[in-house]
Amino acid sequence: MPPTDASTDAGTESAASGADCADTLDLRLPDELIALLADSDGRADTADNDLLDGVGGWGPVTTSAGVFQLVPVRLARDLPMISRWMNDPAVAAFWELAGPEDVTAAHLRTQLDGDGRSVPCLGVLDGMPMSYWEIYRADLDPLARHYPSRPHDTGIHLLIGGVVDRGRGLGTSLLRDVADLVLDHRPSCARVVAEPDLRNTPSVSAFLSAGFRFSAELELPDKRAALMVRDRALRAVL
Repeated sequence: MPPTDASTDAGTESAASGADCADTLDLRLPDELIALLADSDGRADTADNDLLDGVGGWGPVTTSAGVFQLVPVRLARDLPMISRWMNDPAVAAFWELAGPEDVTAAHLRTQLDGDGRSVPCLGVLDGMPMSYWEIYRADLDPLARHYPSRPHDTGIHLLIGGVVDRGRGLGTSLLRDVADLVLDHRPSCARVVAEPDLRNTPSVSAFLSAGFRFSAELELPDKRAALMVRDRALRAVL
């Protein structure tokens, strides 16, 4: 089962530290952006090697927050930044991947070396990597044992990387945008689902504000979760 969701809009209320800025601002250079979007290793970045209708090929979309794109993770390129995010106490409390880079690397490799049912991605906003996402087949995940799943149910996990991007509604906006991406590019998917920790009330609130409905409480092996569902049929009204 993919890990518990980190806070979307939650986080400390202090200003971003220098380390937070280093995670993001040093990747604004054009060469870095070109490298980020390039399909140089031909494995996790291809659009046709997953069970999710090619997440890597969904392309950029214009959102209320800016131009956003999901870019499949490449371990050699992205591990240091994702590991730093995982060691933020606000993130570590829910993802439980704090520690040396090997901890995060093992979590990523499980997905990258798998059959394509879960795709780890960076969320790139206006050319800047600022979030980490996991798009996964919930109907093929152990999660499906705990709720009445339907074929092609698609799950999402999100963490916002920098403190400066938390607590201002950005997570809510991007949750809606990514759910729309899933529904636009996966015509066989009737529902987008998520299972944030019930203790993570800012995350649950962000999902509700993004058009998800609370469906049930789930007793999962590692947490008590809120099953959140965004239905294709209700997309226009929620």
